[in-house]
Parts: sequence; C-alpha cells; structure tokens
Amino acid sequence: MKLESLPSKSPALRLIEFSNALGAAPLPQSLVEQAKGCLLDALGCGLFGSGQPWAQIMAEEISAERPQGACTIYGHSGTTAAAAAALCNGTAIHGFELDDLIPSSIIHPGTVIVPAVVAAAESADATGERLLRGIIAGYEAMSRLSLALGLEPSHRGFHKTSVVGPVAAAIAAGVVMDLPTEQLSCAVGLACSTASGIKSFAGGSGGGMVKRMHAGRAAAAGVRMSQLARRGFTGPAAAVDGRFGLLEVFGGQSAEPDQLWQALGERWAINEVWVKVYPVCGWIQGVVQLLLALRGPQPLEAARIRKVTVATSEFAVKYNGNKSPSDTMEAQYSIPYCVAVALTADAGDPHAFSLEAIKDPVRRAIAERVEVCVDPQSEAVYPKQFGSRVLLHLDNGEVKEAATLDPHGTAADPCTGEERIAKFTRLAGLSPLKRDPAAIVAAVQTLDMAKSARELGKLLRN
Repeated sequence: MKLESLPSKSPALRLIEFSNALGAAPLPQSLVEQAKGCLLDALGCGLFGSGQPWAQIMAEEISAERPQGACTIYGHSGTTAAAAAALCNGTAIHGFELDDLIPSSIIHPGTVIVPAVVAAAESADATGERLLRGIIAGYEAMSRLSLALGLEPSHRGFHKTSVVGPVAAAIAAGVVMDLPTEQLSCAVGLACSTASGIKSFAGGSGGGMVKRMHAGRAAAAGVRMSQLARRGFTGPAAAVDGRFGLLEVFGGQSAEPDQLWQALGERWAINEVWVKVYPVCGWIQGVVQLLLALRGPQPLEAARIRKVTVATSEFAVKYNGNKSPSDTMEAQYSIPYCVAVALTADAGDPHAFSLEAIKDPVRRAIAERVEVCVDPQSEAVYPKQFGSRVLLHLDNGEVKEAATLDPHGTAADPCTGEERIAKFTRLAGLSPLKRDPAAIVAAVQTLDMAKSARELGKLLRN
C-alpha cells in the first residue's frame, strides 16, 4: 500500500489511516510469513516466561480478581478478560530477555504487540489473518513512534518500549477489532495518556521485577483504550504530535514527527526485527556470540582466562558494565557476567542467569577480569547496529580477537525458520505448558487460514 493514496494530514493521522487500511489492503506474503515468525518467537518467550516468578505473581493477581472473558493466559487453564490476559502475557514474554527487538528504534515490539493482538483477537473472535495484520500494523507503529521520539527519552531514563507500547498496542488491537478510523484515532489519543516507564531497573541497585511488567502494562493499556474507543470514549486528536502531545512531552528537542509517515508502505519495520539467540540484553548478544566462537565448542577452564576486553557503544559501556549483578535482571544486562557465562557455560541456558548461578564465585572472579570500553566503529553505527569487538587474553599469552556489527539474529544475519522453531520448541519444553509444541508450530504456520484465532488460544493453555 502506498502513502500517496492517503490525504495530506498530520504525520500521526497519516500513520493511523495507513494502519487502519492495513486491515483490508493486499499484503505481500513475505510480510505475513514474517508476522508468523514473530508470533511464534513471542509465544515461545511467553510460554517459558509464564513459569517465572514475576509472571506467576501477575497471573495470581489477575486470577484473584476473576475478570471474565474469552482470552488465554499462556500456560494456565481457563480464560479471562482481554486487558487482563494482555497484562499477564506481556509480562511473561518480556520475562527473560529473550523477546525480539528492532535496533534502530530501540524497542521490543513482540512483547507488547503480540499479547495485545492475541487478546484482542480472542475477545473479538477475529480470524487468524486479522491477528497477523494486527501484528504487522503494530510493529510498524511501534517502531515509527519510537523513531519519532528520538534518543532523548532513552538518555533521560525512559524505557521507550513502555512509552510507545500502549499507543502501538492500541493501533494493533484496533486493527484486529476492525475499528473505523475515527475510533482508532480516539484509541491512540487515549493511549498516549497511558505512556510511561522509567529505567530504574538499570540504576545499579537491583532491577527487581518491574521491567518485566512494563510490556504487559503497555499491552493491557492498548487493548483497554481500543475497547473504550469502540464504546464511544473519545480522546484528543493531536495527542501524538500536537501541543503537549507524546512527541513534545517525551521527545523534546529530539522529536522527529516525519518519522511517523515517511516511506510508509515502502519499508516495513517487521522486516528489521532482531530475533534473540541468547537470554541477554541486545547490546550483549554479539559479545556472547563472538566469545563462543573464540573459545571453541567446549567451555574454558577459568584458570585459562587472564583478561577479556569488550569494546562497544558508549551507551552499553555506561549502562552494561556492572561486574557484581545482584539479581537475574542485572545479570542479563551485565557484560562482565555474560562474558563469564559465554566462556564457561551454556550461554543459551536460562538457568545460567538464576539467582543461584549469578552467585557462583568462579563467574564472579572472571567478571572482575573484564574490561569494558568504547569502540569507535561500534559507536559510529549505534543505535542502527549493535556492534562489539572482543579480545580474549589467555594464560599462555595468546590473544584472540573478533568483531561484529551485525550479530546473528539481526536482519543482516537473520535466524532461519528452522532456528526459530528450534528456539520455540526449547522454550516451550521448559514451560509449564503440557501440550505438544509441534501442534502450536503447525497452528501458527497456518494461522492465515484459521477462521477463529481462539483455536490457537486453546493450544496455549493447559
């Protein structure tokens, strides 16, 4: 679909009208297949995450309230209301640093958009095709909203995923619910007032569970605002790019409203998705991959590791250099700890980031021997690329070096369909779900032919 067919209006309204049109416009099959891949990846993250303490607490809280509805909480029995399901499932998907991201816009789209569209589709008994269209629209909106904010919000300590998430989730859910443009615009206007989320979890004093909740809260807000708009609850038309709107309040001097509409329908955010291979921060994926290649197929003995130098972006140096993580969240954001895991253990094993594992004195000692500094080349391409260079100093004097600007899983070096299925199968096998992962894979692969998205939901609960 080309933007030229749309009226000349504000950047935000152009995005809203474009998103609304995605509900019926012809789409390349490649986009539909990519949406299926993103859905499967998010579901795997959510099923595994549903067994984590933060997701269990959230599900218990929702169950105590007993909201009624047709929507699934992954890995649980029974159903609940749409916003409640989105809250639980978003918390689960974002629960272990395994969910996808888009580097250029520094957001995690799947953890917000997928729980929102799945809940909206179950609630409205929408088709599988409608659900997939919602994913495409949501990823596009979320990336563009983040780009339009610029970098100032991140530098000030806002978590952009949870700032733009409610607005993008409202658009995605609205597309699934087939809201007319006027109601979709109201949903966006309402969702802008739910935008929030600070990165206190990265402040160095213990991350707690709050980051996990950011995505769920954003997904729930988007679904709720779309439901309110459908009932006639109105919102400000200029809440995105008008006076005191989202871009002005959060983006300030870095805001670029034209990012909302330029090249709409020509390039697609969902094609820029980075599928995580390891359960660590995106900034550290490349570091882990490089060290795994340098160490070889077997873990190294700690005594062989004299020193490790990691050169990367200034942002990662500033926020990811903690050598003494106190909980799982901090460990997954710690370059030094992730270096220790990559060299001495299975970096793909989520248990390597358990509370017990991060206290291991051997890993702590290795982390102390990690130096983190700025790499000019990585800094030059940040945030469009998350580059890194590593030097592994061994006890015999040998120094091994490697660098990458495009870790595996990024759009430049994407995971194959088989790798995505393998990741899903591994995570589903570690989850509380008792169903056959292969049945879920098959349902996702044929979702565009499904008359009701509720059939997929049934496979995601016990």
